[in-house]
Amino acid sequence: MGLLAGWTYCPRCGGELVGGVGRVDCRRCGFVGYANPVPGAEVILRDHRGRVLLGRRAFDPAKGLWDLPGGFLDEEEHPLDALRREVREETSLELEALRFLGHYLEPYDGRTVLCLAWTGRGVGEPHPGDDLVELRWFSPDELPSPRELAFAHYAEVIAAALARDDGA
Repeated sequence: MGLLAGWTYCPRCGGELVGGVGRVDCRRCGFVGYANPVPGAEVILRDHRGRVLLGRRAFDPAKGLWDLPGGFLDEEEHPLDALRREVREETSLELEALRFLGHYLEPYDGRTVLCLAWTGRGVGEPHPGDDLVELRWFSPDELPSPRELAFAHYAEVIAAALARDDGA
């Protein structure tokens, strides 16, 4: 089910919407709605021993599962600024040595998220905050199974980060 599924009336004027899966139009006021992905930023944080930092989610979706630090971009916020803000809120860490890893699409609560992923290191002592109840460092051979990870693309993005083998 996509973002626009079930949209029948215009959110601006109440007129009837017409369209398909990726776009709806209001013939009364000219409103156009698109089912674009929502941008998010995430980081695979590794320490000097090569361990990966994961946080246990406090809320749904995926409450209790292991999550990468990161989150959604605010409107007009640069992805790296959003990533730094989210990591600070969730872990109390400041980011350094960031390298872009790739982009992934992830279904999330009726939407699709365009996940922009980096590798990096954090400065400071990690403490869970915001929407996490626990933080834990995992060595590569102790990582949670894909079923224990909050989102489907995490196994792939973590594997890509570990394969990079540059420590960041």
